[in-house]
This record gives sequence, C-alpha cells and structure tokens, in this order.
Amino acid sequence: MTLLLDTHVALWAIAGDPTLGEEFLDRLRHDADIFLSPVTIWEITIKQSAGNLAGPVDLAERIRDMGFSELPITHEHAAAAGRLPPHHRDPFGRMLIAQAIVEGFTLASRDAAMSLYDVDLLKI
Repeated sequence: MTLLLDTHVALWAIAGDPTLGEEFLDRLRHDADIFLSPVTIWEITIKQSAGNLAGPVDLAERIRDMGFSELPITHEHAAAAGRLPPHHRDPFGRMLIAQAIVEGFTLASRDAAMSLYDVDLLKI
C-alpha cells in the first residue's frame, strides 16, 4: 500500500514517536512507497511562523530530507480539494485528502475528520 503522510505523522516520524509503533517507524525508514506532500512543508512553516509549532527553524527542511518521495500538487488535486464536502475545514488536510483520493494512495493520519471522506485511511 502506498502511503501519503498527514503532517502530524511526519512530525511524529522525525521525532521517532513511540506511539507510532516500532514496526510502522521501521516502515517509514525503509519503504519507498511513502509520500510527503509539499502541503506538509507549507503547513509546518506557517505554524512555526505563527508560533503554534515549536522546533528548530529548519524543521520543514529536516522533514523534507527524511527520504520520503515527494508528491507534487497538481491542478487535479486542487480541483478535487475545492470540491470536497466541508467536513474538514483545514485547507492543508483537505489538500492531503484530495491528493490521496486522486492518486489512489492511503492517507496515514490520526485525524478523525479524515474518516468522513471516501479516502483510504490508515488510522495511526
């Protein structure tokens, strides 16, 4: 299964958070079918700029450099995100949902609102 990581999962991955479980952390370190969206990098930098997320100034770059495959945002992703029902108001989450749906990926997330959409979800 090809995974797209929600932002909090990427943050937990870089911290080696044990709540992810050793097996999943190992998969994140070695599986080539793990994707990261630029929206995650954008969300991290915005939250840091607003003072809502602690960490080193280069946290976004550190996550980018963890070796996950990049999933660029396309016009199709943008149109799909805009057409999603308003169950989830967070534009970052909506884009991740749209990308996962369009690409046929499984979204790795602990966000309960994600399950309100017709998206393959791996509840972390």
